[in-house]
Amino acid sequence: MSENARATTRLLAKLAVTIVVAGALLAGLMLPWVGGPGLAARNSVSLLDALPVELTDKTPAGVTRVLASDGSLITNFYEHNRTPVTSDQIADVMKQALVDIEDSRFYDHNGLDVQGTMRALVRNVAAGEVQEGGSTLTQQLVKQTLLQTATTPEDREAADARTVGRKLREARLALALEDTYSKDEILTRYLNIVYFGQGAYGIQAAAQRYFSVNAADLTLPQAAMLAGLVQTPLYDEPINNPENAQIRRNQVLQRMLDLGNISQQEFDAIAPTPVEVTPGQAPPNGCIDASIGGFFCDFTRQYLIQELGLTKAQLEKGGLTITTTLRPDMQRAGDQAVLDTVAMGAGTVAVYDAVQPGTGQVLAMSVNRRFGCDAPECESVNFATIPTKGSGSTFKMFVAAAALEQGLPASHTITTNEPYRSRVYESYNPETRRIEPYSVGNVGNNYPRTLTMTQALYMSSNTYFLALEDALGRIEPAVRMAERLGMTFDYSVTQTPAQQIIDENRPSFAFGTDGVSPLDLANAYATVAARGVKCTPTPVLSITTPNGEPLLGEDGQPVVGENTCEQVVEPGIADTLNQMMVKDTAPGNPLQTGARAYIPGHQIAGKTGTVQERDSVAFVGSTPQYTASVMLFRPRDTNDVGSYGGGLPAGIWRQAMAPVLTAQEPVPFPPADPRYAGRGVDATPQGPTRPAGNASSRSANRPGPTRSTTPPPPAPEAPAQPEAPAQPPTEPQVPPPAEAPEPEEPPTN
Repeated sequence: MSENARATTRLLAKLAVTIVVAGALLAGLMLPWVGGPGLAARNSVSLLDALPVELTDKTPAGVTRVLASDGSLITNFYEHNRTPVTSDQIADVMKQALVDIEDSRFYDHNGLDVQGTMRALVRNVAAGEVQEGGSTLTQQLVKQTLLQTATTPEDREAADARTVGRKLREARLALALEDTYSKDEILTRYLNIVYFGQGAYGIQAAAQRYFSVNAADLTLPQAAMLAGLVQTPLYDEPINNPENAQIRRNQVLQRMLDLGNISQQEFDAIAPTPVEVTPGQAPPNGCIDASIGGFFCDFTRQYLIQELGLTKAQLEKGGLTITTTLRPDMQRAGDQAVLDTVAMGAGTVAVYDAVQPGTGQVLAMSVNRRFGCDAPECESVNFATIPTKGSGSTFKMFVAAAALEQGLPASHTITTNEPYRSRVYESYNPETRRIEPYSVGNVGNNYPRTLTMTQALYMSSNTYFLALEDALGRIEPAVRMAERLGMTFDYSVTQTPAQQIIDENRPSFAFGTDGVSPLDLANAYATVAARGVKCTPTPVLSITTPNGEPLLGEDGQPVVGENTCEQVVEPGIADTLNQMMVKDTAPGNPLQTGARAYIPGHQIAGKTGTVQERDSVAFVGSTPQYTASVMLFRPRDTNDVGSYGGGLPAGIWRQAMAPVLTAQEPVPFPPADPRYAGRGVDATPQGPTRPAGNASSRSANRPGPTRSTTPPPPAPEAPAQPEAPAQPPTEPQVPPPAEAPEPEEPPTN
């Protein structure tokens, strides 16, 4: 049998089936009236009330837009590329072309057109090809709406089933639609939902995709081509099949000519010419296409699903507007600082995360990678949030905070040996294969043996902080303090659970050896910058529906509410910690480690960190308005990144924050609280010093266990007031010491 014969046979079979279906439809639709007046009344009400919610929405949802805090577009989330438009935003010629080729009796019938169906089948059989559709536009709208809004395979199958039952339901709903909406509304909704090929759903997306114009500006040849696509978008689209597109366009033009809606002159001018296209790009879709902040976008998407409970369908089909906390100026400054320091795609990962103290709003996330693509410099792992490597001595702040809360002031003075051997904590020595006192030393020979807590924090003395852990007696207060401030320890790949650290009484906690999330680190320091108020990190300001209303949850309340914030430590403790850490960056504090982060005129509370073999280095800095963490590490091997925490990380922090801070007035931290600051200790010794008071020389310098003194009461330690130098230092005023490599952990098996 020839191909033409087979095609004719298929069309004849379709004609026979349609006759049967049409008879069933007529019988089903006439049943209410032939069954008596009472039955007619009941069924007519049921018929008109049969519209599901999908068919009562005035327009189909478009793409979900993800916006930065200033309203600029980051990206979109969508399954279907659709931009709904109103009737007056669609060219009249487009409406006419579609009606002529798909449903020429559209303005005459009430949703069903049995006469038109029969005529179309006869015409198609005679032509040996499909030249005219059978279903009305209203019926097609019902089918496409139910099909595209289906959420389960069963719903999709029901919407597309080749059964009399489906056709009967479709016909009933078409009648109900016609009774509910105007012809213009039905036509507009159809043009907004139908698929035109090349990923374009709806007439606006199609006009942009094929011709780079708006739907309102479509010309006759363009409209004819698009009208011809609704039946066979794959085979007749002009980008890949220009010859098919011309043939199908001309069929539409011929139909318009036959119906008297275009002139012979118009037909003759267009028909011989090929379809002219000016392809446009599809809108960005997903975080891989983000115009800015790809890793922030990824964090936002995870937050929307995991924290706010949105579904994938809501994101991709809901037509939502999601306004985020991202500040483009801070994101661009962070990107530039990171890439100026570590090349895109280098073996070393550089991460910069910025958070707003007191709100938890995430302002920027920069990584020297592109998110999600296939190039060598791309990465799908979100290093800005995932705990990968440790952050070194940044954890000393948690020990200091716990000590202040336990009653040990910032002036608490300890004299230690070099190295210092703990009287409380133990570790496994692999050389002797014995459990021995945990010991640690400093890098370099210029550390004073006697320091206050303030000095030890900004100098990052390892021996002092092990001795301070001795003074606490157990590691639990420091671990719990870190949790309260915002750190998490639940990522099993690189982190030890908090309770296990406590149970094993690990003194290495102060030296930040486990994996650390850069976002957690920034948020914990932001808690201190916010005077002890911890907020949940959030990337979202608002979510609205297509009609501009807040998106509601199952409880009827807006999905995005007030951010969760709580006071977790006393403001006086936080104020004192901030003033202690200001000395790490402000000029005039010898042996400070964070001088490279200093920005003239601004108080910056900072802390550096370096882990074993400089495999990971970090800096965290805060002002009362901003906190940002910087981490550099080797994610897939162990190697020297070429810097300490006070080097490259502090430099990235300064470069990223300088444009922001210099554009506004300085905001100082509150002064240290005298209850926690203590009294009578010189805050900036030039070398080895004795503690103040009546302690003898012998006792002050005695080696061995922790030695604390209680100095006499002169005045509280004054808050740091940095003086802006003529030029910001690019190097520390003295060679900064680095945190010592960490000793091996005792075996955990």
